[in-house]
Amino acid sequence: MIVVTSLVVENATVVRPLGPAPASRGVPRWLRKAPTYIFLTIVAVASVYPLYFMVVGATNTSPDVLGSRLLPGGNLFANFRALVAAQDLGGALWHSSLNAVLTTIAALAVCSIAGYGFEVFHSKGKDRVMSLLLLAMMIPFAATMIPLFRMFAQFGLLNSTFAVILPAISTPFLILLFRQSARSFPHEVLEAARIDGLSEFWIFVRIFVPTMRSTYAAAAVITFMNAWNNFLWPRVILVANRYQTMPMLISNFRAGYVIDYGVLMLAVLIASLPTMIVFLVLQRSFANGITGAIK
Repeated sequence: MIVVTSLVVENATVVRPLGPAPASRGVPRWLRKAPTYIFLTIVAVASVYPLYFMVVGATNTSPDVLGSRLLPGGNLFANFRALVAAQDLGGALWHSSLNAVLTTIAALAVCSIAGYGFEVFHSKGKDRVMSLLLLAMMIPFAATMIPLFRMFAQFGLLNSTFAVILPAISTPFLILLFRQSARSFPHEVLEAARIDGLSEFWIFVRIFVPTMRSTYAAAAVITFMNAWNNFLWPRVILVANRYQTMPMLISNFRAGYVIDYGVLMLAVLIASLPTMIVFLVLQRSFANGITGAIK
């Protein structure tokens, strides 16, 4: 590459070549990016390692797990037989699935209607109620657990799915999520639908719900994961062991004098699969729903 310079001498321009351009003395781009790549690699390995150790541990014996063996073993089917023999795996999966699915459906229905109402039918009084709901998020569940238990016991709802899902079908976070998403909804469409004769119920069902699919997906992922992993409240309200969920089944392995960590890792792996599948299926909609609510 030849660098050309211009010299102005008495209103005349003289052009002369200066020869090849000197080589760039800057640091190569890949070397500048190396610390970033190293940091991201370390974070990725630290994030994936627990999952990898769980999968590998499910195939190994208890001494191998305690010895931090990092290679897959051949004890997977033996661990599965021991798990089925020791606990009611099918019943725990069924109760966890039933609780999580019903909680998700009920929470989406209730919280979306509430968020829609708070924003579409806006008023100062509703803003005060919303502020009270947000303040309620600061109260820990342990503070309300005993009153809830006594109330459900008086109504004879112990050992019932209804008692598990009822406290979770209306959460301030989901109401806020749907309210923030409803703010981006064009009110001109609502007015046009009202002029066409649609009732508020059909406006919500036919117009609002299809438009907010990504918000529903984000709320479904959050609610399903919380309901599936919920341990404390089902442990309190489900007195009979036959109604146990997957987190309760896992805790039963830690209650014994001798813990088979290979079987325990397999139980944790089985309990983690549904939430991973739900998130992987809805991850794109989850990201769009969260960013849409933030905007």
